[in-house]
Amino acid sequence: MAYWLFKSEPDVWGWDDQVAKGDAGEEWNGVRNYQARNNMRAMKRGDRGFFYHSRSGLEIVGIVEVCAEAHPDSTTDDARWDCVDIKAVRRFNKSVTLEQIKAEPQLKDMVLVNNARLSVQPVTDDEWQIICEMGETKSGD
Repeated sequence: MAYWLFKSEPDVWGWDDQVAKGDAGEEWNGVRNYQARNNMRAMKRGDRGFFYHSRSGLEIVGIVEVCAEAHPDSTTDDARWDCVDIKAVRRFNKSVTLEQIKAEPQLKDMVLVNNARLSVQPVTDDEWQIICEMGETKSGD
């Protein structure tokens, strides 16, 4: 299993919106960055990701799961753009802020710390475990 981070502005699409979609999940559409798109193309069903509130909040609030692998993004007719579907798995018991992540020396190489603009990004196994511990949240099923 691989791990990822999905960034969304909570006033556009927040954690509660994701939860409301249930097990069917929702397309992670509208991404128009080649690196983020390529990350989604690499995802497999069952991969897990952090749900990150960007702009306001700047915090990881939950865990999501890829429930459909890369397919054409329904918000465009441009064949260059793909997306995956994700579903909510669990809310973090304690949100983990960007400030806390930047303050943790073991996370200094995390993509979120070094490329804050990338909307869909990989997370290493070690980063996953550390952040789940910081969020007082079970990392697995």
